[in-house]
Amino acid sequence: MSLRAYWERRWLRRALAIVVVLALLAPVFGIAAERVGYTEPIEEAAETTGASGAADPVATEPFPDYSVPGLPGPFGTLASALLGSAVVLTIALVVGRLLSADTTQQ
Repeated sequence: MSLRAYWERRWLRRALAIVVVLALLAPVFGIAAERVGYTEPIEEAAETTGASGAADPVATEPFPDYSVPGLPGPFGTLASALLGSAVVLTIALVVGRLLSADTTQQ
């Protein structure tokens, strides 16, 4: 199935529009969280129990704290949201295509 055939599907256009809107709103929620002093409950519990310094990271993140090096806070959040959404959407489309190709051969 071509990219044009995918784009003609109404549900895909709607899903993509929703993802773009949510990604554009991500910095707003990041700024709001900073303004109200929001912290992650798990991080609070780790600091309270003294476990925050004892943990070793299992893997490194491509974008630690949802930020992109070289971009200011909200823009780094936006860039990581857009990139992450694009990666997940691409993986979903590839897996969907592989699964649909597999069923047509049976």
